[in-house]
Amino acid sequence: MSLFSVLIVEDQLRFREGFAHALEKAPDIRLVGMATDLPQGRKMFDQTRPDVLLVDLDLPGGSGIELIRHAAHVAPECEVMVISVFGDEQHVLSSIEAGATGYLLKDSLALDLPGQLRSLRAGGSPISPVIARRLLLRLAPQNGHSGRPFTDSASMPLVDEQVVALSEQESRVLHLAAKGFTFDEIAQFMNVSPHTIMTYVKRTYRKLQVRSKVEAIYEARRLGWLRD
Repeated sequence: MSLFSVLIVEDQLRFREGFAHALEKAPDIRLVGMATDLPQGRKMFDQTRPDVLLVDLDLPGGSGIELIRHAAHVAPECEVMVISVFGDEQHVLSSIEAGATGYLLKDSLALDLPGQLRSLRAGGSPISPVIARRLLLRLAPQNGHSGRPFTDSASMPLVDEQVVALSEQESRVLHLAAKGFTFDEIAQFMNVSPHTIMTYVKRTYRKLQVRSKVEAIYEARRLGWLRD
């Protein structure tokens, strides 16, 4: 894989140094900076425009979700990996809706961090095993029931809408596409570049596990997000 850049936003020294140590060993990863709070993280993000943002949620000065939302707005091509102690429904879903494309719990950091980031860059959505298990339980038949939202218990699965939650921008692109507008037209309506629109489209396809606009619209209608 080609060289890509990473910005770390983490307030705890031991984690920050641990992340940096893991990434500095990777020949294909360039660490462009480390921030310790939300204001510094936002400033460094705007200065460095990394390929990957590695961000904690509980930061001095505000929530990391604010930075995720900012990144999705100004640089939607940037992949966002959350690394947090929080694995509850609210934090996971809020991060995804803001634009995060990966979510790891800090207690799973025995995992190969460079490998997880490479997977993210390759179009995957790395997620901690405890959260992934909830997704698998959601997909497994359970006495004819379709599943329920998960809580702090690892035995509670996610409902469809929670598994594939779209950001505001992704949802808007999908709605306009369903109305028959081309991606170039949507770019003009939203006053962004066609490249930005295709980034939203790529993320939407990944979340819905589809390969085309027709499939994405069909799946969104199945979930009740779109009306004829």
